[in-house]
Amino acid sequence: MSSIATGPVASEIATRLASALEPTHLEVVNDSAQHAGHMGDDGTGESHFTVIVESPAFEGLNRVQRQRLVNQALADLLSSRIHALAIRARAPGE
Repeated sequence: MSSIATGPVASEIATRLASALEPTHLEVVNDSAQHAGHMGDDGTGESHFTVIVESPAFEGLNRVQRQRLVNQALADLLSSRIHALAIRARAPGE
């Protein structure tokens, strides 16, 4: 598993997804700098993220079901600290 999370929110995202999904690959990309000054930018530099996650937990699930699993693992962060989250979820071998 790999992860490029650096800040406290990004690290928390990585920790939660690792625990919930046991991924074989995980990247947490902080996209916040691209949205500085836009709606949802809270000034912390950690409000917009992309997660790229590969997990056996996604086998047999469609895109929406996979995104729901990610959203469930991050629910309270999504309601308080994360303004935008792009999700790329795949099963191993896809």
